[in-house]
Amino acid sequence: MQDPFYDPQKSYEENFEKGPFGVFADGEAFENLGEPQYDFFGVPVFSPFGIPAGPLINGRFVQSALDKGFDIVTYKTVRSEEYPSHPWPNVLAVDTFGDLTFEKAEEGLIGTNEYKEPVSITNSFGVPSKDVAFWQKDLMAVLNKVKKGQIVVGAFQGTKKEGQNAEDYIKDFGVTAKLLKDTGVKVIEVNLSCPNEGTNNLLCYDIDRSVKVAKVIKEEIGDIPLIVKIGYYKEQELLEKFVREVGSIVQGISAINTISAKILDKDSNQALPGEGRLRSGVCGSGIKWAGLDMVKRLYDLRQKLDLEFKIIGVGGVVNKNDFKEYMDSGADFVMSATGAMWNPYLAQDIKKSL
Repeated sequence: MQDPFYDPQKSYEENFEKGPFGVFADGEAFENLGEPQYDFFGVPVFSPFGIPAGPLINGRFVQSALDKGFDIVTYKTVRSEEYPSHPWPNVLAVDTFGDLTFEKAEEGLIGTNEYKEPVSITNSFGVPSKDVAFWQKDLMAVLNKVKKGQIVVGAFQGTKKEGQNAEDYIKDFGVTAKLLKDTGVKVIEVNLSCPNEGTNNLLCYDIDRSVKVAKVIKEEIGDIPLIVKIGYYKEQELLEKFVREVGSIVQGISAINTISAKILDKDSNQALPGEGRLRSGVCGSGIKWAGLDMVKRLYDLRQKLDLEFKIIGVGGVVNKNDFKEYMDSGADFVMSATGAMWNPYLAQDIKKSL
């Protein structure tokens, strides 16, 4: 394993100021040859592979990913106002002992600093964001340097605010979408795999509100393609309703984000400090089964409902064989966060296999 480009031993703030690390910091750039052969929502790209929202926390991280041959990279999820990160530690290694089932997640996983292959981690940041002026300037700077055959996706989510009602919460999605549009991004992703306003359930499980949010965003961004990022659906009926209602509005569906699990230390105490952090999202090799399952189901539903959205497969992609499994399962594009974090050459390995 390589040293990760985001250092779990450092705080979010220190990573933001001094990162990226490891090979991502060596200044060497991979050169794409020939002409881009794939189409990403109207933008020609050299490969259907990239990095999803999360680990590329500012423009320097994004630029390093582009330089290492990741052709579709996502600028970290932003908000309509500054939002702090959870306290350190934010990343811990977990051993899922194969597939992370929901039973294992409920029993709890042990979080450690012992990272090993195949890598699975938990990440607990709370979706921090710099203020609008900062992230707009930072994102525009890297957009101005994107080379042929590559693209930067702008990701965002709504923000709960004190005294806010449901209507205000939905409006915030439109406000932030407009702020992202103003940077000049060519594709936008909204995170619907965040907790719904006033509940512990994910927003994507609230179909009616998801539809309202998608419509508000599209009213603001017009013809700019919109991707929605969702979690895992246990109930097929609920997934079909989501795809039927939202899949006709958006241009892409990205699945999955993480699987929530109890994270404990070796003494069976809460591993991550602070209120509300007993449970945390797990990503990496242990959730590949869930990502593949969702891609297959989305593919079948797209056929059944005669819809045209693109499918972005995410979850547990740590090598070129994982990438191929996703493509064979019906994904139009594939992304890797944890795998890419520990293997900066993953995109180059995959390109050799295309």
